[in-house]
Amino acid sequence: MTDRTEWALQIAKEAGALTLRYFDDSSLEVDRKKDGTPVTCADRGAEELLRARITERFPDDAILGEEFPDREGTSGYKWILDPIDGTKSFIHAVPLYSTLVGIEKDGVPFAGVIALPALGRGIYAEKDGGAFEWTAEGDLRRAHVSGTARLEEALFLTSEVKTFKETGRFDLYNKLENACRLSRTWGDAYGYWMVATGRADLMVDPELSPWDAGPLSAILREAGGIFADWSGRETIYGGDGFACNRLLYDQVAALTREYIS
Repeated sequence: MTDRTEWALQIAKEAGALTLRYFDDSSLEVDRKKDGTPVTCADRGAEELLRARITERFPDDAILGEEFPDREGTSGYKWILDPIDGTKSFIHAVPLYSTLVGIEKDGVPFAGVIALPALGRGIYAEKDGGAFEWTAEGDLRRAHVSGTARLEEALFLTSEVKTFKETGRFDLYNKLENACRLSRTWGDAYGYWMVATGRADLMVDPELSPWDAGPLSAILREAGGIFADWSGRETIYGGDGFACNRLLYDQVAALTREYIS
């Protein structure tokens, strides 16, 4: 790993450990942001930690995060942060939330980390260096997407079915659910971790912010798969997204392209 990837892995685990102090705490206060989504002191505290640690080591790098304003940089590197991806799961003591750290170099995905603090595991990747999963037992192993070649055999995941309805894309959800062998709402970045490690075949979200997707391009690519927006572009800035292995990509993209706003 390069210095930045090693640092990303370290601080993602540190921020994840901070969130665990508040996990399953009945006294945790939940606020609402302007868009109605929940936020807690754990979200803010974890992002503050991430920003401080990045500034400590790489003060010239840019930072884009969910909870605080962007910071400009001069180095060509940008860190993309989501301190708690899956805050709704977090506040209900569901252990499938994650801490996300992505890095771009000159606008190109360079590295990414998905840490799953309550599960003690996660995945990281660096451009041309492969993707690696760590386990709660301390093992480290190469991560790779599944070899499923047909949607009829696929496990399809999403974060929330209601979002398909709210974005006027519920017909696509029905098509995917009917086309695939099995569907579940094991969503947020946990679902993308499932795809990157070969445990699931397809993850689709009709609505995504850049910080929701910050590490996904680097991780999926290095795991042998692909993360793209619904037009099929490999970008985290499209406002929606899906991840799958490359055998399923054409089948999924043909469906999502029909529903681009």
